Amino acid sequence: MHALFPAETPPASAAAWSARMADSMIARHTPESAQWHYEHGLLWMAIAAVGRATGEERYLRAANAYIDAFIEPDGGIRTYRIDEYNLDQINPGRLLFPRLRETGDQRYEQAIRTLREQLRKHPRTQAGGFWHKQIYPYQMWLDGIYMAEPFYAACARHLGEPSAFDDIAHQILLIERQTRDPETGLLAHAWDESRAMAWADKSTGRSPHAWGRAMGWYAMALVDVLDDFPADHVQRPGILAVLGRLADTVTRVQQPESGLWYQVLDQGQRAGNYLEASASAMFVYALAKGARLGYLPHSALDVARRGYEGMLRELITVDEGGLVTLNRVCAVAGLGGNPYRPGTFEYYIGEEIRPNDFKGVGPFILASLELEQAARHG
Repeated sequence: MHALFPAETPPASAAAWSARMADSMIARHTPESAQWHYEHGLLWMAIAAVGRATGEERYLRAANAYIDAFIEPDGGIRTYRIDEYNLDQINPGRLLFPRLRETGDQRYEQAIRTLREQLRKHPRTQAGGFWHKQIYPYQMWLDGIYMAEPFYAACARHLGEPSAFDDIAHQILLIERQTRDPETGLLAHAWDESRAMAWADKSTGRSPHAWGRAMGWYAMALVDVLDDFPADHVQRPGILAVLGRLADTVTRVQQPESGLWYQVLDQGQRAGNYLEASASAMFVYALAKGARLGYLPHSALDVARRGYEGMLRELITVDEGGLVTLNRVCAVAGLGGNPYRPGTFEYYIGEEIRPNDFKGVGPFILASLELEQAARHG
């Protein structure tokens, strides 16, 4: 067993934590052993982003090996089934666009169109929101906005489908309207339009708590969707307003001493609650990117810096061989299902905590890239 020691915390620009973490994950995982799954797609997208930022081909080769392990000669996607109608399976498709641009290989075009076809047929609430999965009828989860909408926006731009942007905006605005607590500004993890689930409030349909990573997924979705969302679209100001409200709320619930964020955002220092890595990384990324692109005020970058410094100080360790570890990541959390997940405080804090989970490492790499870029530009 390697000895672990806390990460040093020099200025972000000096540390190059993005590359160090990407190298550590490449050393631990081969792309060929990955799955066509949202968290694997997230990790290899983040590693590809390191390649674009540094010009180092090894990162791009690793990410390309991931996507190429799944795209078959006829453009089919190995292990993917459209009839599952699972938004989680859309997210890895974001890696198809750069591969298509780089190679012109029509296999990638076919795979893009297959995933687009899922969204055409995906079941929806009566209000027009995508069900999170076919097995969760009439439920929208914040997670699902990240899983579907950034791909959907890239696809709408690629295929020349302006009406799709109306639908993307509808998804984003609908779930904020249905999950937002008007007093705190926090967003509940999910909304059940039918109110059939035991976890759903019978009046609002909301789940009981604001789970950190769910809001983190939503925050990342907003800044990533805007990459492809038309500048002159009538709903762009509405999406920017959502991002502004979210940033204000996230800033208010940042834990002052550490700069990190709690697993259950609406429960603060309640006994058992803990400062969780993936939510913290997601908020740092979204705030820093939003500030860089002018979507958020410069003060959002200061919030992101405090969060990032807290991550380096409290969550990052490095072993004697130089491999970087991100600690204290919630392994998974959901609602309903079998065994039943009730969305209670006790449920969220009782889920497994583990190191180097992709859902934390991917956002940490992306957050590192943003803070490294901000440091370079002063």
